[in-house]
Amino acid sequence: MGLLRTLLVFLAIYYVLKFLSRYIFPFILKKAVSKVEKNMKEKYTQPQDSSKVGETTVEFAPEPTSHNNKVGEIGRASCRERV
Repeated sequence: MGLLRTLLVFLAIYYVLKFLSRYIFPFILKKAVSKVEKNMKEKYTQPQDSSKVGETTVEFAPEPTSHNNKVGEIGRASCRERV
C-alpha cells in the first residue's frame, strides 16, 4: 500500500509541474520580460528636442581659458641629457 501511495504522489507532483511549466511559467516569464524591457527603455531613451526637422544644432563645450604652453614640451637641454 505504501508503494502505491508513493507512486501516486510522484505522479501528482509530475502532473502539477507539467501544468505549471506549460501554462503558468510562460505567463510569469512574459510579465518579467516586459517589465525589464520597460525599465531599459526608460533608462536608455533620451528626451526629444523641440527642434524642427532639418534644423541644425551645434553643441560644444567651451575651451578652457588657462593655457599652459610648456606642458609636453622638451627643451634642448633635456634632449642632450638623454644622449
